[in-house]
Amino acid sequence: MAGHRTIITISNDEKRWLSNYTKRHSISMAEAVRRGIACLKSSQGKASYLMLLDETKGIWTKGNGLKYQEELRQEWDR
Repeated sequence: MAGHRTIITISNDEKRWLSNYTKRHSISMAEAVRRGIACLKSSQGKASYLMLLDETKGIWTKGNGLKYQEELRQEWDR
């Protein structure tokens, strides 16, 4: 399968859940993420995703989220 690789950051709880899910379904983490993306791309998944975005917008209270993210990622180069 030709494709692109990417790095994501998830919480410890999300990692634990994903590990358990992949073991139960005998799939790789990459496959689980691909399936999640396919779900988001579907019309029902997209509607649910957009509803979730609408319900959670504005909850970040630590200032500029992009700046915060970039500062965290600078730690990876150290």
